[in-house]
Amino acid sequence: MINIKTPNEIEIMQKGGKMLSEVMWELVAFVKEGVSEIEIDKLAQKLILEKGGEPGFKKVDGYKYSVCFSTNDVVVHGIPTDYRLKEGDVIGIDCGVFYNGFHTDMSETVIVGKANNSKTEEFLKVGKIALEEAIKKVVIGNHVGDISKTIQDIVEDNGYSVVEALVGHGVGRKLHEEPEVPGFLMEPINQTPLLREGMVIAVEVIYNMGKPELKLDKDGWTLRTKDGSLGGLYERTVAITSNGPLILTP
Repeated sequence: MINIKTPNEIEIMQKGGKMLSEVMWELVAFVKEGVSEIEIDKLAQKLILEKGGEPGFKKVDGYKYSVCFSTNDVVVHGIPTDYRLKEGDVIGIDCGVFYNGFHTDMSETVIVGKANNSKTEEFLKVGKIALEEAIKKVVIGNHVGDISKTIQDIVEDNGYSVVEALVGHGVGRKLHEEPEVPGFLMEPINQTPLLREGMVIAVEVIYNMGKPELKLDKDGWTLRTKDGSLGGLYERTVAITSNGPLILTP
């Protein structure tokens, strides 16, 4: 069942989303050569608690951290380690805040220092564009498929692949709610869920520089590209309102 949020609930989520956005951009600013993933995770927890929220990911059964990392060939759900970032690494930061009964979810991918080559910069630029254009489709009367097609077209037209094993999702009292929001089209657009006022979804661009297949690490969480290529991850929590898309995690 798709949960429709009241204006008051969306206002609460907007406050939590603002916290998350502030934390995310502080984490991005903290990313530099020599910093470890676990240090970034500890900073995330400290900042979230200081702002009056809770680390949303710690409410996921079996997960003990505030952040998931996607470093280089990791695509999603990477557990923080002692790995120290190197110049040219590509790191995706995925973080969630739980505030006053509601979750928000956000991801950003950045380069540590300077890129090793222009191909990396172009790869990340395409992901950002796909996210921005997909969010424009989050309007009353559109379908989830409009979002999916937008992401797929932009990613694939630039020679990259959408990860089909992972999707965006509804978000609210639970971190993952209905509907699923794939970054690829599986069926005719008009057969995908209709977007209605009060829905809140996490729009995610999950894509690889190489092929879409993934492999799971022994830790049971970390998903990497099977071919060792770069992975990219961009995500925002967006509410559907009568005034258009409301990005709760700007």
